[in-house]
Amino acid sequence: MLLGLLFALMAGTLVGLQNIFNSKVNEKAGSWTTTTLVLGLGFVASFIIGLFFEGSKMFDLQQMKGWYWFSGLLGIGVVAGIVQAIRYLGPTFAISIVLTSQLGFAVLWDSLGWMGLEKVPFTFQQFLGVLVIIAGAIVFKWSEGREEKAEVITSRHDSKAEVS
Repeated sequence: MLLGLLFALMAGTLVGLQNIFNSKVNEKAGSWTTTTLVLGLGFVASFIIGLFFEGSKMFDLQQMKGWYWFSGLLGIGVVAGIVQAIRYLGPTFAISIVLTSQLGFAVLWDSLGWMGLEKVPFTFQQFLGVLVIIAGAIVFKWSEGREEKAEVITSRHDSKAEVS
């Protein structure tokens, strides 16, 4: 379990870092160029690393169902969607929405046993956990708006004091 937690923390850190890089590339190159770079470089790197660690076993795909191949296409939606969300919402709020959505749908798919997952009973604690995360995203956004209003009021007050 500890190893799983460490990998999850590493993945979260890398996703956060990747989103910063992606938003900077998007500012200069556009979202489709960003998506192409992210997925293209990811393909090249994972291909080379896969060959190193797995060798020819990497090409043994006989037991894989055909519809699993569409996973890469989902990556296009993930990268393009996150890049645009960050553009319109800012990094922290966009990622909080992404994570909330990700958790909500993971709970739904787990509890319904979709996509070949083992069916996991939906509990009140899981429902409460999703609600807490949604509330956290709302509180974050609400407090962000209050800080901006406070800055505007402060700057108005300061400019009036300068005029007097």
